[in-house]
Amino acid sequence: MQQLLVALDVDTAAAALALVDRLRGVAGGFKIGSRLFTREGPPVVEAVAAGGDRVFLDLKFHDIPQTVAGAVAAATRLGVWMVNVHAAGGSAMMRAALEAAREESARISRPTPLVIAVTVLTSLTERTLTEIGTEGAMDAQVHRLAALTQAAGLDGVVASPREIAVVRAACGSDFTIVTPGIRNAEDERHDQSRTLSASRALAAGADFLVVGRPIIGAPDPRAAAERIAEECGAGSAS
Repeated sequence: MQQLLVALDVDTAAAALALVDRLRGVAGGFKIGSRLFTREGPPVVEAVAAGGDRVFLDLKFHDIPQTVAGAVAAATRLGVWMVNVHAAGGSAMMRAALEAAREESARISRPTPLVIAVTVLTSLTERTLTEIGTEGAMDAQVHRLAALTQAAGLDGVVASPREIAVVRAACGSDFTIVTPGIRNAEDERHDQSRTLSASRALAAGADFLVVGRPIIGAPDPRAAAERIAEECGAGSAS
């Protein structure tokens, strides 16, 4: 299932690569985030990419434009398929990230990775937004940041399942939406506030689903991934 991106939220490269081998052919790609990258560094990204698998490097770069540009260029050299920044870093930072990805990919003759931006983390609530000084409803903030991301020329955004419709209305059908916060209906032990099932997220208009614990925490990760793929297929056929 090409839309399914499995989060390799594990501590070692050995565990990550074992999951990649086990899930290849079911997963459409793999997300490497701060946990694994901090422990294992760039070699684990290169190892997954070298096997022909798509890598979404989820480090959410948020810094001055020059620093983010350098980080995105480095990610491009690793062979990532997709990389993200924080939309809250502003349009200049996002444009610098996109330009760096394009220039570096041209220099090394590799495909340009998708460059997307995080809108509002799925763990945040409207109360949290108020705490950090962002006034207004969650939908309004996601709408604002998605529109800013599109105006900067990026390929899409990371947005929670609950705001997919907001992003689609703001940015149209050609704008990529990557959706974390995918959970089984029975899974209540999580740290994300704005979630949906995989089939409902796809039905709402998500392009890619990031799924972690429901797959990698299952007794049989491949069987769990296949169940999600089947659920999504049944949902799209109904």
